[in-house]
Amino acid sequence: MKILLGTTNPSKARRFAALLADYEVEFVTLQDLRLLGAPEESGRTPVENAEIKARYYGHFFDHVLCEDSGLYLQELPMDDPRQPGLHIRSPKGYPLADEEMIAYYATLVHTLGGRCPSRYVDGYAAYHGGTVRTFLDERKDGTFFLVDAVHPRRHPGWPLDSISVDPATGLYFVDPEQKEIRNSVDAVARPYRACLTAFLAEVFELRKREP
Repeated sequence: MKILLGTTNPSKARRFAALLADYEVEFVTLQDLRLLGAPEESGRTPVENAEIKARYYGHFFDHVLCEDSGLYLQELPMDDPRQPGLHIRSPKGYPLADEEMIAYYATLVHTLGGRCPSRYVDGYAAYHGGTVRTFLDERKDGTFFLVDAVHPRRHPGWPLDSISVDPATGLYFVDPEQKEIRNSVDAVARPYRACLTAFLAEVFELRKREP
């Protein structure tokens, strides 16, 4: 089965391909299909925005998966205009390039003391058979530090990984050692990934790959 990801980010395609490696599925992106239009993301939560996108791209493809994220800095009140929330890429009211994002958030965190506990909230919407079902990341243990010291390494598609630090290890998300640690001992994320995988397999009625 081919599933359209409502994104132009190739890193997300690789991420979901790895997540569903045991299933007969292939992901394509908006760039692959040259779909240039986009809906107005007027939702109030990541799930609402993901659903808006899934319904929109469902007009062009039979099977669609969309994701939306919010970023929340613990040091900022929810009504503070500096709180990015759903506007991670456009905190100044317009889209920022990757290096601009890194510079903007590093400067913001510097004003908050140089290190700020932060958390992503992810919402997913799957369009299949003319209907949409949603999945919300409800983990409570996903806090990490945004810092003002920028790592020289970059993670394509995830610019803020260059200023994101795991509080348990002190390593940046872009550190190769951190990726190995997360893959081997991430007991928090493992159940979450299992729930998300099960949700996607059920919604899209995916079949396991032959051994």
